[in-house]
Amino acid sequence: MLDTAIIGAGPYGLSIAAHLRHRGIPFRIFGRPMDSWLQHMPKGMMLKSDGFASDIYDPEQAFTLRQFCAEQGIQYADAGLPVRLETFGAYGLAFRDRMVPELEEKLVANVDRVGDGFVLRLEDGETIQARRLVLAVGITHFEYIPENLAHLSPEFLSHSARHREVETFRGRSVAVIGGGASALDLAGLLHEAGADVQLVSRRSELKFHSQPTGKPRSWWQQIRHPQSGLGPGMRSRFFADAPGAFYYLPERLRLEIVRRTLGPSGGWFIRDKVIGKLPVHLGCTPLGADVRNGRVCLSVQTADGSKREIVSEHLIAATGYKVDLERLKFLNPEIRSKIKAVQGAPVLSSIFESSIPGLYFAGVAAANSFGPVMRFAFGAGFAARTVTRALAKSASRETTSVPVRSVATSSK
Repeated sequence: MLDTAIIGAGPYGLSIAAHLRHRGIPFRIFGRPMDSWLQHMPKGMMLKSDGFASDIYDPEQAFTLRQFCAEQGIQYADAGLPVRLETFGAYGLAFRDRMVPELEEKLVANVDRVGDGFVLRLEDGETIQARRLVLAVGITHFEYIPENLAHLSPEFLSHSARHREVETFRGRSVAVIGGGASALDLAGLLHEAGADVQLVSRRSELKFHSQPTGKPRSWWQQIRHPQSGLGPGMRSRFFADAPGAFYYLPERLRLEIVRRTLGPSGGWFIRDKVIGKLPVHLGCTPLGADVRNGRVCLSVQTADGSKREIVSEHLIAATGYKVDLERLKFLNPEIRSKIKAVQGAPVLSSIFESSIPGLYFAGVAAANSFGPVMRFAFGAGFAARTVTRALAKSASRETTSVPVRSVATSSK
């Protein structure tokens, strides 16, 4: 029986795998490398995270984004220079090649619970038994579309995660719904690609990160607004650097912080691609939509209570992601039903373990337990260190009590 299986090969899955490999803990990892970044975000996008906060984590920090850029001759700065999506994706693939060559680009079709472990069935028919399972599945399982729009067919409605390419909208009219980074990035890129794009947001104003001045910060500014992997400020510093302490806050407070902290906003570099370049409808809450004469008519309520219609050929819901365990269809329904959850997200122990022994969650699914840093790549380092320590202790106890061999079985 295999010691550990990992599902997911983004920053969290790769970081955990690199840590397990360093400790000599047998594992197999499945998934398409950097899939969310390479297949579900628009070309030309730039990361909001600073360069120093965009690493994937190996135990010795031997292959950082800084090092990758130096090797490839790509301009880099710890802060102040946006990281291009293409750069981050290429870095992730290089990290895979160097630190996690074991990655198997296979998808897991089903996971069932058997005895004290798990049985994974891959799409190619292979079955694997593992004592422990780490789910680092990222955001794409959790695309959120408002219920009052979900009835529209894919011809007229899609989620922002479905648009790696924006050129297909050249010459077409499209309305982007949302006020966060996904909406702003996509709207700006669609406009550059020649689409007739409108942005619709329920927010009364759009928010953007402050552009770095490049000037040295005074010691007082550094004390009052320390830099962190989530941006400047004491609160951000706490959320970024102390997820283990965040875990021990009262549950109600944790949930409220995760809901309210680091809300929708765009990078400073996207402002000039949106403001003054395309129609922006603020204070507009979508009420519903229907299709008439081959066009989709979006009904909204404005800030003064009046109603109006916004007409386009296509709607893109850049409405974010909402963790919901029921969306993880590859998990046997019996497993999903036995996972203790709050607001659709798993309730985790201080070592990322769910209420089912041996089942761990890392990444956005762990945000309610460890804070908003779990929504960003910066949180992968803490998750990898914590999960690896826990798995190493478990493996040590089992090795001491009963000699085992790591094997995988196949249905072939």
